[in-house]
Amino acid sequence: MNIPTTYLEFQDYLELQNPPQPWPATLQSLWFLANNNWDASHTIAQDIEGSMGNLIHAHLHRVEGDEWNATYWYKQAGTSFPEISLEEELKQLVNLIIS
Repeated sequence: MNIPTTYLEFQDYLELQNPPQPWPATLQSLWFLANNNWDASHTIAQDIEGSMGNLIHAHLHRVEGDEWNATYWYKQAGTSFPEISLEEELKQLVNLIIS
């Protein structure tokens, strides 16, 4: 299965039992989050290095309601705590990965 080219296409893949294996870890982590599996998403995110890994990690802790931890990870990514909805941030993260 190919990597989605739009967020709507990403959403279509959410009906699968698991994310497609050829997908990068970043996209797989967000797939699990979008399927309400925070733990699986976090496990993958912990092993993703660089700013995208930090952004995903921050978003996960924001979803969890841990603002302190989320703020730490946003700083690690070189950005500030976002003032958008969780849904909009998820969409932005997916679009950053697939663009």
